[in-house]
Amino acid sequence: MKYERWTPELRSWLESSARTAGFDASGVAGVGDPESPDAAQEATRFATWVEVGRAGEMEYLKRRDEGGTLVRSGLHVAIPWALSVVVCALNYNAGAPFSIDAAPPGTGWIARYAWSGRTSEDGAQVPTDYHDELLGRLRRIETELLAQTACTTRCYVDTGPLVERSFAVRAGIGWIGKNTCVLNQQMGSWLLLGVIVTSLPLEEGGTATVIAQDRCGTCTRCIDACPTGAFIAPYQLDSNKCIAYLTIEKRGDIPVEFRAGMGHQVFGCDICQDVCPWNRKAPATTATEFQPRPELVNPALDWLAEMSVEEFRSVFRGSPIKRAKREGLRRNAAIAMGNSGEKKFLPLLDRIIDDEDEAGSVASSARWAKSKLEKLESLPEE
Repeated sequence: MKYERWTPELRSWLESSARTAGFDASGVAGVGDPESPDAAQEATRFATWVEVGRAGEMEYLKRRDEGGTLVRSGLHVAIPWALSVVVCALNYNAGAPFSIDAAPPGTGWIARYAWSGRTSEDGAQVPTDYHDELLGRLRRIETELLAQTACTTRCYVDTGPLVERSFAVRAGIGWIGKNTCVLNQQMGSWLLLGVIVTSLPLEEGGTATVIAQDRCGTCTRCIDACPTGAFIAPYQLDSNKCIAYLTIEKRGDIPVEFRAGMGHQVFGCDICQDVCPWNRKAPATTATEFQPRPELVNPALDWLAEMSVEEFRSVFRGSPIKRAKREGLRRNAAIAMGNSGEKKFLPLLDRIIDDEDEAGSVASSARWAKSKLEKLESLPEE
């Protein structure tokens, strides 16, 4: 006999299977009625966010179906057979410094999730990409689920036509904080999410999931700490101003008005999570695939800026940092040099500017950085 819907027994199995697969939390959320007022409100909120330009250059968020409806405005748009979503969360908090801690002079910051690596059989540490790591875990759960049920499934890690965090809340993983991250009372916000969309309906009478209560209270530390003012209101993010977006997704020149606020960030940004009180006691991950690669914690800016094509491919093969591309990483490193106050970078910036083969955004960022450091040079000694 196979299960035809979610039951308490099947939920219990899921919790055990997810932990065996290496996840730290799991749950099931119903897709809900696409005609309900809540669904309509969520779709309208997302559509408005896209239409006013908050998605920046992330075209995948703007994709529409043949009828002109935004694909991510509701799961039923792209996957009409979906009835429930399994959400699995993995803690990636590495026991290492925060971006707001004092760092060695002349270094940059790479987002915590992108440090990840595992130790190979020969003892070397090799890069890992959370997309691949989580997808492999999800596939194992999916195989076991299909053996017990008669349903259709699809697995996604940041690639599906849905807003994972919304389903994470409905699955009881946590609440959405004012910094728009999913927050869990025990693990904080250092969470990577993977989902399995299924055609399996919930139990008769609804769901037994206990929705996590929003515990942000009156705290606004994440909003106050954002150097570029990306939070236009609590729970509302303008991607165009977000350092993570600017350093990873944005192609070409970064708007001048945001460069100083980027500080030493060269790939992603952790500031709004580093200042969150719920992350003060967040446990360190036990996943061997998500241990920090030492060379990526406070990396030297000149090393990043002088990387050859071959070195970039070698160092970041299998790493999420590839998404920024070599040009983007070197552009970001040049801006970080300008923000560093380190005049020792001036000769390197000159070489970047004089390189005829250099991409336009890298050279223009180097010129901006050089100008900023030269202004420091002209200041009188105190």
